Amino acid sequence: MAQDSGTRTLISHAQLRRGRGRVVYWTLLTAVVLVFTLVFLGPLYWMVTGALKSGQELAQTPPSLFPADPQPQNYVDAWNNLDLAKLLFNTFYYATGALLFQLVLDTAAAYAFSKLRPVFGNVLLGMMLATLMIPAMVLIVPQYVTVIDLPVLHINLLDSPFAIWLPLVANAFNIFLLKRFFDSIPEELMAAAVMDGATPLRTLWSIILPMSRPILGVVSILAVTAVWKDFLWPKLVMPSPETRTVSVGIYAFSGGTPMNVVVAASVIAAIPTVIIFLIFQRNIMSGLTTGSIKG
Repeated sequence: MAQDSGTRTLISHAQLRRGRGRVVYWTLLTAVVLVFTLVFLGPLYWMVTGALKSGQELAQTPPSLFPADPQPQNYVDAWNNLDLAKLLFNTFYYATGALLFQLVLDTAAAYAFSKLRPVFGNVLLGMMLATLMIPAMVLIVPQYVTVIDLPVLHINLLDSPFAIWLPLVANAFNIFLLKRFFDSIPEELMAAAVMDGATPLRTLWSIILPMSRPILGVVSILAVTAVWKDFLWPKLVMPSPETRTVSVGIYAFSGGTPMNVVVAASVIAAIPTVIIFLIFQRNIMSGLTTGSIKG
């Protein structure tokens, strides 16, 4: 009798029901989970506890596991001395703009590739995906030359939010994710909309987008975190202290600031992205898997 493919596992149910098999399975599973938990949470734990230590304790070797004399004042000093409120506002502003641009333009491009099917659409999509093979560092110089002298308009975009927004608009990976999701939407819905007299734009707004909330959530998270964690590009195009992002601002102040205060600033800067992930983690999994099986 054929075994149901939905219940196949690396270890059979019969082996799991045996005493020794069950012990080995749970021992290996627990060990793997603990190792990966330590790998991922270890740096976060060191950062949070390091921000509570004194400068001497933070620099000592070997490092202490717990702060001997916790100093919460380090977080207050980091907030005030590094002007984190201004840096976080700048970063949030850039991330919001990048998100809006990507949601509008990347969604429109993916919709065209998936449902409108323009001439040479597959060729254009393939060329866009081929850019993912190019290392990001290779593109730094041509992008910077473009920013300091925008072609045709001859505008210098340094210290302008468009210097961050425009390079992020044509995101081939996000367009591919959106297209794969749109491909999974039944063509019958599109045909019904056409019969009702809906235009392609109306179909996108009334049918496609309401069904695409999971993948739009994924794209939103990727767009926000890409801006939040970026360092090199904002450092190049935002040289003014008034326009710096949080990562560039912390680096700029780190030279004359105690290391424990810098670590505290890093903890504060990481909190928004952690909160976003915890809130939208279900969107990440559902959005990445919903369009993987068509039918």
